[in-house]
Amino acid sequence: MKAINKIDGKKLQNGSDIRGVALEGVSNEAVNLTPDVVKTLGNAFVSWLTQQTAKSATDLTIAIGRDSRLSGVTLSQSAIEGIAIAGCQVYNFDLASTPAMFMSTVTEGFNCDGAIMLTASHLPFNRNGLKFFTPQGGLGKSDITEILNIAEAGNLITNAAKGEIKRQDFISIYAARLVETIRQGVNHPDNFEQPLTGLKIVVDAGNGAGGFYVDKVLKPLGADTTGSQFLDPDGMFPNHIPNPENKAAMEAICQALVHNNADFGIIFDTDVDRVAAVDHLGNELNRNRMIALVSAIVLAEHPGSTVVTDSITSDGLTQFIEQNLNGKHHRFQRGYKNVINESIRLNNSGVESWLAIETSGHGAMKENYFLDDGAYLATKLLVELAKAKLKGKLLTDLINDLQEPVESEEFRLNIKTDDFQTYGNSAIAQLEELAVAQADWKIVPHNYEGVRIACQSPAEDGWFLLRLSLHDPVMPLNIESNVAQGVSRIATRLLEFFQVWEFLDLSAVRNYLSR
Repeated sequence: MKAINKIDGKKLQNGSDIRGVALEGVSNEAVNLTPDVVKTLGNAFVSWLTQQTAKSATDLTIAIGRDSRLSGVTLSQSAIEGIAIAGCQVYNFDLASTPAMFMSTVTEGFNCDGAIMLTASHLPFNRNGLKFFTPQGGLGKSDITEILNIAEAGNLITNAAKGEIKRQDFISIYAARLVETIRQGVNHPDNFEQPLTGLKIVVDAGNGAGGFYVDKVLKPLGADTTGSQFLDPDGMFPNHIPNPENKAAMEAICQALVHNNADFGIIFDTDVDRVAAVDHLGNELNRNRMIALVSAIVLAEHPGSTVVTDSITSDGLTQFIEQNLNGKHHRFQRGYKNVINESIRLNNSGVESWLAIETSGHGAMKENYFLDDGAYLATKLLVELAKAKLKGKLLTDLINDLQEPVESEEFRLNIKTDDFQTYGNSAIAQLEELAVAQADWKIVPHNYEGVRIACQSPAEDGWFLLRLSLHDPVMPLNIESNVAQGVSRIATRLLEFFQVWEFLDLSAVRNYLSR
């Protein structure tokens, strides 16, 4: 398949990121994130920054980092070239994490005007992408659109003298901050320097960029990291998808913890902006459990504040946050940027909110620039793990009162028509009408996307949420129940409703019900 060097912003933009095909893969997709395209995008970022900062290109400093993808070295060099020809100073961080790239904009001695991370998170090996940062945080959707428009115009900024390019080991500087956070947080009375001594902690980096956490964070703190796995970067991701939401990935870290009789397990995604964990018994600490655990920590530090989550969190989590922790739960939209921006909006309006966290493993804290930083979230958990050990307790004691659903399923219903948004919204509207007519179904108020229905009969005792993907012809359907077979009963009723929607692919629901 021939590579495409023409920039098509609509195909490259993925919300607040840029993503594309960087290498020929198993499919017949055209390569549209070529070195020339990335060079142009790097230069367009310079142009955008000059408009935002009122600085000339020669006064700007921009950092570049990448994850372990096969295309990362080549594309990062292309981005560097596009920036350097404009006369900017460039820091080349080589292998880095997405959160580290933001931190380069606010760390003394660097104070970069902007930063770019080359990553496509957990997508297949042939994909790659760009995430952009300024000292104000990650760029939003409209910012990415502007950069792509500049790139499409093709008017490169050039300077007679190329900007200086410097290699920097920034990940060590970033890691040192995490080490100090744990030391100060635990404040061990007998071993301040190595407060994790006596704890065995296994890390699974999925062959992404997170392997640094073992050598640069855990070992200096005295932790036994025996059993940590897949730490070496490998852009083919040969062991499992580096994604805390992936079942095989979670099984891998759970098995590693049990096999090594460890106290705690940590698993990162490719670029380390997401995390999940495993307790001492090999039980997963992700999704609602991760949110509950971090909420318990944050609400102890900031009583009565508001926790913002995405839309698919459970009713039991709401009860835990509001009744057990005496906080407030604001269930908002799916999408980590949506959750983060809503928490920021609440603070600006006078509502105290210190945590924005999504079931996917994205978690951002006000104390950490509202940066979705998997390594920082893991660091906060390790502080509490060490403090609990000093008291003869367990970290998971914090969530003993969390009521979890008996069953939980997500179905992805593909829409097989071009005007999928109109079609999907019509289905949601008619489902709302159906729910109003049901005696045992009730529309949940204060819902910010799709329709969430409480299923109140004893046989169902749960809820479902049907929403429309912002970018793809897909309607995700989440169902939870507090009774055995409750999901099947809810899904059966929904399947009857969906039958008349001829362009809706119901195979996922049918396959589940036929098991």
